[in-house]
Amino acid sequence: MEFASSYLTGWQECNMPIGSFFTPAERHGCLRAEDMELRPLGSRGPDISVIGYGGWEAGGAEWGASPPDEQLLATMRTGFDAGITWVDTAEIYGNGRSEELIGRAIQGRQEIMVFTKVASAPRGTGYHPDSIRSAAEGSLGRLGRDVIDLYQLHWLDEKDVPLEETWGAMASLVDVGLVRWIGVSNFTAEAIERCERIRHVDSLQPHLSMLWQERLPLLPLFASNGTGVIAYGTLAFGLLTGAITRETTFEQDDWRSGTHGLRAYGQLFAPGSLESNLEVVDALKPIAERLHVSLARLALAWVLHQDGISGAIAGSRSGEHVRENAAASLVKLSTTDLEEIQTVLRRRGEILTP
Repeated sequence: MEFASSYLTGWQECNMPIGSFFTPAERHGCLRAEDMELRPLGSRGPDISVIGYGGWEAGGAEWGASPPDEQLLATMRTGFDAGITWVDTAEIYGNGRSEELIGRAIQGRQEIMVFTKVASAPRGTGYHPDSIRSAAEGSLGRLGRDVIDLYQLHWLDEKDVPLEETWGAMASLVDVGLVRWIGVSNFTAEAIERCERIRHVDSLQPHLSMLWQERLPLLPLFASNGTGVIAYGTLAFGLLTGAITRETTFEQDDWRSGTHGLRAYGQLFAPGSLESNLEVVDALKPIAERLHVSLARLALAWVLHQDGISGAIAGSRSGEHVRENAAASLVKLSTTDLEEIQTVLRRRGEILTP
């Protein structure tokens, strides 16, 4: 089915001209929560909004100076009011601060689902079976909830314990009622197959954006397995918003400065890669203008148009940006649009590894 290049549905109710581009102030209050598209999280999971709120930035660590708590809480609640039905966080985001803030934001909002993650030691609690349960109980305490909706392994790590033991411990959390669904993040197809022999993998969280397509060819495989896919890094950590230029500098405690040794820095922000990626961003701007959408909404819509995607994670510390991100659920791209975009994306700075 081919969609028209527009975002008609939600804005018609606001008495605004169809196809017009609006500033955040003009759009304020126009996106109704009921306009948000919902998709199933795999074959056994819940229906979720196609845009979720990402809590990494809210944790503060690795993102430079953090704004006041009240601003972050208001930002999350703006997303909920715009139709976002889930938040994604982790025990290591700000050493639990992200979970604590989310717990405050979701007070009285039982309809908001919480997806969180446990990490291997030493950064996280660890992947030993006893550690898995301890980590889940710690997250529940910070979140102020009795049950975690989706609990995920943050990355693959078998240096201390075999994956099968770790995944068996994850399954036991479902059996005792501490967790509803279980998933993985940054996993390979082979590792997911090993988990499947023990308990169904409800979700995979891969890094995916216009500028990072490493896992894209695997998405149909996961979909056929009944594993939902919720992508992170969908805005390339700010690059695909248009806010970052060649003159942008980052604080030393911001991972995008290159001080934290993250692989994403080399692919996206390191000298050489950054210039190539910004050339792609510049080439995407006319496409966004022609479609009457912001660059951020175009980037999120592109992710949502990939086969097998259940939802896209988009974090921000700004309520206006969260509302803008939520509106990406209304953007429909035609086959021609997608082909034009892919032609531009071939010039990205990503270095694909075998």
